[in-house]
Parts: sequence; C-alpha cells; structure tokens
Amino acid sequence: MKPLLGVLALVTLLSPGLACPAPCSCSTKKNGRLLAECAYRELRDVPRGLSPNVTILTLSANRLGRLGRASLAEVPELQSLWLGYNHISSVEPGAFAALPHLKNLDLSHNRLADFPWQDLRNLSALQILKLSNNRLAAVPRGALAGLRELRSLWLNDNELATLARGTFEGLPALAQLQLFHNPFNCSCKLFWLKEWAHDTSVVLSRAGSTLCAAPARLRGRPVTDIPGALCVPPSAQLTYLSGPATAGPQDGLTLTLHCSVAGSPPPEIRWQIRTAGRRVDIHGPTVARDGGAKAGRQRFLAFKNGTMAIPDFGKEDEGTYTCVAVNDVGTRDVSVNVALAGSANPAEELPRDDPQAGHPGGHSCAKGDELDPSGMGEKLVIVYRVSGQARSGAGAREFRLGILPLALGLLLW
Repeated sequence: MKPLLGVLALVTLLSPGLACPAPCSCSTKKNGRLLAECAYRELRDVPRGLSPNVTILTLSANRLGRLGRASLAEVPELQSLWLGYNHISSVEPGAFAALPHLKNLDLSHNRLADFPWQDLRNLSALQILKLSNNRLAAVPRGALAGLRELRSLWLNDNELATLARGTFEGLPALAQLQLFHNPFNCSCKLFWLKEWAHDTSVVLSRAGSTLCAAPARLRGRPVTDIPGALCVPPSAQLTYLSGPATAGPQDGLTLTLHCSVAGSPPPEIRWQIRTAGRRVDIHGPTVARDGGAKAGRQRFLAFKNGTMAIPDFGKEDEGTYTCVAVNDVGTRDVSVNVALAGSANPAEELPRDDPQAGHPGGHSCAKGDELDPSGMGEKLVIVYRVSGQARSGAGAREFRLGILPLALGLLLW
C-alpha cells in the first residue's frame, strides 16, 4: 500500500495540470477549467511555473509594469485573462498573439498609451475586451476587424479625440460599447459615429456621458447630437469647355473641365485620369498661385478652383476623367469619357443608334454646357471632331463637339 501511495504522490507533484507557482493558488473548476488565482499578490512580473493547462489566469491588482512577448508563453490554453488595476504601461507586440482560445481580456485601469492591436488578428474567439481607464489616444483603422465573436468593448475613460470611420464595422456580435469620458473632438470626422449610433442595435452605454470636448460651440454636447447642418456630404458636377488655339496651325485643342463641388466642410478636389497609356492621380492643384505649373505636372493643369485644363489634347489623352470630391463626411465622384476623332464629315461618324441624333427636341450641348444627367443617359462620351478645313491645314483649326449618350452610367451624383 505504501509504495502505491508514493507513486500517486509523485504523479501529483509531476502533473502539469496541477503545477502552481508559490504566489498563486490553483484549483479546478466544476467545468474542468483550471484556475490560477494570482490577484493581490504585489507581483511585478507574471509568475513562472504556471501549468500549460491553465484556462483562467487572474493577475488583477498587482504591480505589473509591462508584459513582454514571452510573458504568457506558458499558458497557451488561456480563455480568460484578468490584468486590471496594475501599472502596465507597455505591452510588447506578440504578448497575446499566441493565445488563440482567449475569450476574455481585461486590461482596464492601467497606464497604456499604446496597445499591440495587431495581436487581435489571432484572437478570433475574443468576446470581451476591456481597455477602459487607460491613456489610449487612438484606435487604428481596422484594428478590430475580424473579431466576429466580440460582444462587449470597453474604451471609456481614455484620451480618444476621434475614431476612424468604420471602427466598429465587421463586429456582428457586438452588443455593448462603452465610449464615455473621452475628450472627443466633434468635428465632421466624427459625424459618422452619430449616424452609426442611431442606426445600430448596439447599446452605447452611458451615451449621455459620451460628450464633445471640442470645438467650443459643442463642448458638453453628446456626440450622438452633433448638428447635421454642420456636416454635409459632398456633391460634384462637371462642366466642360473646349476650343481651338488660334496662334497657328501647330496649335491644338485645349480641353477644359470644371468640377463644381459643394458640402460642409468644403470638399477637397482630386482628379483621376485613366488613359490607354497612363494612370494619373492628382491630389490638389498642379498650378501655383502665380499661374505657373508645378515641377513635373505640366501636362495636366489642375487649378485650385476645380478647373482641369489639358493643352494640345490628342489621341493619347483619350480616356476617363474623374473628379473626386472628398470631405470629412464622405466622398463623391463624377466621371466623363473623352474621345477625339477627325473626319471631313463628322455627322457620318455618329453611331446610328444614337438616341438623340436626328430627333426633334433631342438634347444637344454647346461648348460650356453643363452635363445634364436628366438628358444624357448614364454615361457620356465627348468626341471632338476636326473639320475638313482643319484637316487641310488652312487657317486656324476648328473643332466640333459630338455627344454620345451610352447606357453605362455617368456618375454625377
């Protein structure tokens, strides 16, 4: 009998399922999970010697200051990790990445100014994430993507001034969100949050305490009550002008597009040019205040007022010209396809199925006309045609403008 008892004692001592470091107390729960209780122990580091079978680890109310990459390497089966009320100011990337079964993570009441958001990519089982009462100033765009099981997210009592549009998209299980007691700047960059809060079924806990800290005129006002008149998504509309140069036979057509935009705050204008031989994205004017083209941008002249000019427009410039209006509330674009053709008799080149050609009352556009979506169909191709006189080189070049409505889509609004 004594030899048998000795063997059992040895097995007990060596069993990894029961290994427990001295500062902690370990026990097996009724559901079979192994709990390591290490709270209120004045610990400065995660204790070593934990069993790899531990599924619940409580380290709350200690004196932990940082978590290294290998701090939790001994407990890969963790499902719940409680680290609240410590002094944690640093978490090394990778500290949580090796815990794929983690469901509950509590880091509230610490000193975190940053968090290894990339670790969340491996925590697809996460259901509760508590980061409240820290010093977080930002949540990176897409940081929460993929947390499809996340039910409760605590970000209250941090230093968040804004949140990227779509921060809480892709969280189908989210039921509770805490954002109160953050110094939100209620500019139009945050207007999306108001719209999201009104449309979602997620409970925004203490919404009345989720207040604007800036600008001054909105200070103390709930984030969910930002006046809609201050933030209007952009609209955009294209008009066009074309005309021949008259200096001599070598001069060609100058195509001029003008993009009129509206919205609040005033939208920024960008251009996208797609031709057979090039793709050009223009963010901001390419023409300086003195009227000169900026270095490297002489081909496409973009002015601050929304005008785009392409001197000596030729076949190589055929393609799609898109004006994009962008402000803090959204983005809108309008496109036009431009083609250049030459003929002694331009009318013969118009397609026979042109729904506007040859019909009384059919829509026509002279130079400078606005592109009217009500009369143009859904896509527009502008064809500049060279007259017989211009082809012969006699006198200044003349150009005629043909309009080809197509059933593809003019994105005016």
